Amino acid sequence: MRWFFKFKYPKLAILFLTIVLSYYIFQIPGVVEKISSLETGSIGIFVAGMLFSFGFSAPLAIGFFITLNPSNIFLTAVIAGLGAMASNLLIFQFVKFSFMDEFKRLEKTKTIKRFDILLEETFHGHIRRYLLYAFVGFLIMAPISDEIAVAVLVGTTKIKESIFAVIAFILSTLGIFLILLL
Repeated sequence: MRWFFKFKYPKLAILFLTIVLSYYIFQIPGVVEKISSLETGSIGIFVAGMLFSFGFSAPLAIGFFITLNPSNIFLTAVIAGLGAMASNLLIFQFVKFSFMDEFKRLEKTKTIKRFDILLEETFHGHIRRYLLYAFVGFLIMAPISDEIAVAVLVGTTKIKESIFAVIAFILSTLGIFLILLL
């Protein structure tokens, strides 16, 4: 196990293994039949929505949603979206209070200053802000690591938590709804 932590990208390797493992788990007919036959209650759907927001558990949530086969796709997406919003708010609080000092130090580095100047020269004020929100919105809606999206948003804007909650709910619900349509 020690060799694994000497690997240059252990977190990416774990993420890749999680995706591969999820794929194989949901290829087993017994697993698919069991999930399809479950009368999954709101709590199970809510928890699956919570898993949708975290990078390492998103593949499991996707497999669950694809095999779930709910009778009411819209209601399922809303309940799961509430779970995803709850996870995103936890991530928001964690990033806001744990990383702000590092974001402030990072802003003072030459690389970030150069990148910021390049962005200002390429995209003017409002366009740059809209592109940032579109990028973050895509990351929240997609079954990718929401941690990255929240870190970018908290580190570069002064968004209120209540506004973020509404945005996270709408985008996560939409992403889950699209997966349920598969």
